[in-house]
Amino acid sequence: MTAFRGVGAFRGVGAFPGVGAFPGVGAFPWGPALLFCPADRPDRYAKALERSDAVILDLEDAVDPARRPEAREALAASDLDPTRVIVRVNQAGTDDHAADLSALALTPYTAVMLPKAERPADLAALGGLRVIALCETAAGVLAAPELAAAPEVVALMWGAEDLVASLGGTSSRHPDGRYRDVAAHARSAVLLAAGAAGKPAIDTVHLDIADLDGLAAEAEDAVAVGFAATACIHPSQVETVRAAYRPDEAQVAEAVELLEAARAAGGGVFRHNGKMVDGPVLSHARSVLRRATSTS
Repeated sequence: MTAFRGVGAFRGVGAFPGVGAFPGVGAFPWGPALLFCPADRPDRYAKALERSDAVILDLEDAVDPARRPEAREALAASDLDPTRVIVRVNQAGTDDHAADLSALALTPYTAVMLPKAERPADLAALGGLRVIALCETAAGVLAAPELAAAPEVVALMWGAEDLVASLGGTSSRHPDGRYRDVAAHARSAVLLAAGAAGKPAIDTVHLDIADLDGLAAEAEDAVAVGFAATACIHPSQVETVRAAYRPDEAQVAEAVELLEAARAAGGGVFRHNGKMVDGPVLSHARSVLRRATSTS
């Protein structure tokens, strides 16, 4: 095998047509680090976009209800790259939701995040938009398969704190930072629902801004199980998330070596470095190369 010369040296996953091909989720255009920005702080818009892969202009939780009209005006007056902007509107069926969509219609932005999504009917007013359905209530998590199947939906995201609040609970995590069982279950359920529909899933925010080690561990786990991106609530979290999603040179070299060995083997199960290699293992290698290409 030719010596590996860095992440940019390989010819891309397309260099291995059919080797390890495995049905998976669709392309995710924004990740891996999505940064929330309060929509009533237009002074932060450009900087948030500059420091992330995509910005989520938030008209919901990040904005005091009394300031939402002002936030909508700021949104309508903004001029950011529409391919890197997602707008989180308010919950379907509320007056704020209708007002948010009116403001959104004045912008070039076509990607929206719908909070507390619970039914496909919640998507009725969002025709023509690309929707990230945020499953953050008990009903929303249970409806995740139906939401993921909706044609308007391009991705699912889950939310821990609103979920626990919807159950009457007080905390999504144990004192050591681990998710409590119900939150961990919801995380997996939303990921599986998205994957079954062939759509990407976004992991939720890590609220402890200072805990970059905890964020890194969580983002690394998100990558390992198949999340396409992780949402951030502070610019200081962005590089930690990017680093977790970006394969290092050793991982890329290993993936290239494995796929080249598969091509040389001519198909079927084979042994490589003492381990049995089959289709799913090759699919993992292709995923590494895809991430290397998209995050380089």
